Amino acid sequence: MKINKVIAVLVLLLVSVFSFAQGGKKLDKIIKRDYQIIECTIAKMSDKTVEYSLPGETLQISLDVSQIARIDFASGRSQTFDVSTSNTSSNNSVQNVASADMKPNTIAVLPIPYVNADTQESSEDMAKFAQNDIYNKLIDKSANIFPLTVQDLRTTNSLLHKAGIDHTNIDETPIEDLEKILGVDNVVAAKVSYTIGSGTTATTYNSGNAKVSDNNKKVKTNDISTTTANTQVYYYYTVYFDMYKNATKIYSQTRKPFLAVKDSWMDSITYLLKRSPIYVKK
Repeated sequence: MKINKVIAVLVLLLVSVFSFAQGGKKLDKIIKRDYQIIECTIAKMSDKTVEYSLPGETLQISLDVSQIARIDFASGRSQTFDVSTSNTSSNNSVQNVASADMKPNTIAVLPIPYVNADTQESSEDMAKFAQNDIYNKLIDKSANIFPLTVQDLRTTNSLLHKAGIDHTNIDETPIEDLEKILGVDNVVAAKVSYTIGSGTTATTYNSGNAKVSDNNKKVKTNDISTTTANTQVYYYYTVYFDMYKNATKIYSQTRKPFLAVKDSWMDSITYLLKRSPIYVKK
C-alpha cells in the first residue's frame, strides 16, 4: 500500500513538472506601432523583417519592422525600432514636401486613428470625427490654453494630404517632420482603440388566475409566462493621448473610460485634455 502511494506521488510530481515546463515558458513580446501586442517566439530578424511563431504553432509569420515599435525578448532584453530609420519610404515622401511657414505658439490636432483592436480595421469617418471632437474642445477652451492658438482643421488636413499622410499612416511619421509640414510648434496626437462585447439578459413575466379547491387545501393556477431577451452591446475603449512641443513629448497618458458605452471615449478625451500642461484653469 505504501509503495502504491509513493508511486502515485511521483507520477503527480512528474506531471506537474512537465506541465510547468510546457506552460511556464516565457515568450517574446512584439509591440506594434498600432499598440497591438503579439506574444510569440521570434525565430529570425533582419533589417527589414521579423519572423515569429505563435504559441503552439510551428508556422512562421513575417512582419515588416516598420510596423514594430519595440520588442521585449523573453531574456529580458528590449529593442526599440526607430521610425526614422525603418520607414524610408515615408521619410522620402516627407522630404519631398516643402515645409510650411512656422507659426509660433500654434497647436495642430492630427487625425485620430480609430481602430478595432480585434480586427485592426480603422474607420476613416470616426478618425475625422475624433479629430474634430478634440479640435472643438480646444476652440471652446481657447481662453484656457492661451497663448496657444489652434490651427484650422482644413489647413491641417490639406497640408497632410499634400504630404500623403492620413489616419492610416500618421503613426509612421516622426513628429518633427509633422511639425515642419504643418508649420506649428505644438501637436496633439491621439488614438482610440476599442473592442466590442455583448451580453444578454432574460426577463420573465408571469400572469394567470388562481383557483382554490373546495377543501381549501389545494391551490390550482393557470399561469402564462412570457420571456423577453435583451442584448446589450458594450464598447471597451483605450484612449492614447500625447502632446508635443518642438518635437519633444511633454504629455503622454492612457485612459480607459469607466463606462462601456458607445461614446465614452469622448469623456476620456475631455478628462485628459483638462489635465494636460497646456490647459490652465480660469
